[in-house]
Amino acid sequence: MTSTADRSGPGRRAAGPALLAVRSAVRALLAEPELREAPLLVACSGGADSLALAAATAHAARDRRLSARIVDHGLQQGSADVAARAAEQLDELGFTDVAVLRVRVTGGGGPEAAARRARYAALERARPEGAAVLLGHTLDDQAETVLLGLGRGSGARSLAGMRPWDRPWARPLLGLSRETTERACAEGGLVPWRDPHNGESRFTRVRLRTEVLPLLEQVLQGGVAGALARTARQLQEDADALDEVAEAVRAQVARGADLDAAALAGHPPAVRRRVLRGWLLARGIPELSDAHLRAADALAGRWRGQGPHALPGGFVLRRRHGTLQVEPGGRATAERVSGG
Repeated sequence: MTSTADRSGPGRRAAGPALLAVRSAVRALLAEPELREAPLLVACSGGADSLALAAATAHAARDRRLSARIVDHGLQQGSADVAARAAEQLDELGFTDVAVLRVRVTGGGGPEAAARRARYAALERARPEGAAVLLGHTLDDQAETVLLGLGRGSGARSLAGMRPWDRPWARPLLGLSRETTERACAEGGLVPWRDPHNGESRFTRVRLRTEVLPLLEQVLQGGVAGALARTARQLQEDADALDEVAEAVRAQVARGADLDAAALAGHPPAVRRRVLRGWLLARGIPELSDAHLRAADALAGRWRGQGPHALPGGFVLRRRHGTLQVEPGGRATAERVSGG
């Protein structure tokens, strides 16, 4: 394997503007306080985005502890060969800790969602303690994510898209286009893998990428992907501000493990639902939907003597003696709750 001191690989040639842009984006994110000293793990599929990310990270963080992991989903014939070629290029770039993670893609939500769950779970298990995992998501990926959230009516949290730093996930390339990463690979002498699934219209993201976004760019005369990414950044800032307010309110209305329903009712709905979301997640309630949060909010903001409300994971939320309480489903009864 190449020594740490020789991390240059194909990048020994003079870097072109695209590769310099990718390096600059990586350096900028790694300068954030939480990332300055953290070990780094690059997730690499062998595609242009993650390969450009790996090359830039090997250059920008040459004195850091670096690892790389390739997730083989096993969904296509020859996937092991693709993973092996990606590992070879990572070796050429100077990564000394490279491994292939083979996963089984199972579960509901369609193949895209199932593959994503398997990939993130494998990377989480594989990352060294305290390491940040660098992902190759680009501005185009961000635009697709915002459009998906908009189409599903998922609310501001979903429209805020992916964050550059969302511990342990780091996404330095959210401000760069997919075209830039492809040019960066060409400038660096790297040969990216072309995923054949990216041409199959049975996948929602592929249709967004090849049909919806190009049409929007044509109708709105360009700049749509960038505008969607800017919208995501703005909503992230709004969400951060509201989350700070909600954290303070939650501390005010907490009554031990419960919440003071009347005190919570005096705050705006957007703040109430954020308080409830944070509280319920802290109580171990999984996969909260907007419908769950609105039903929970009704127990505080629109109290009419409602009975218990079922929550994911077999839990029940009820209002009793003026407080909101979470109980295992087996302890709850179906009677209406009076008083409050």
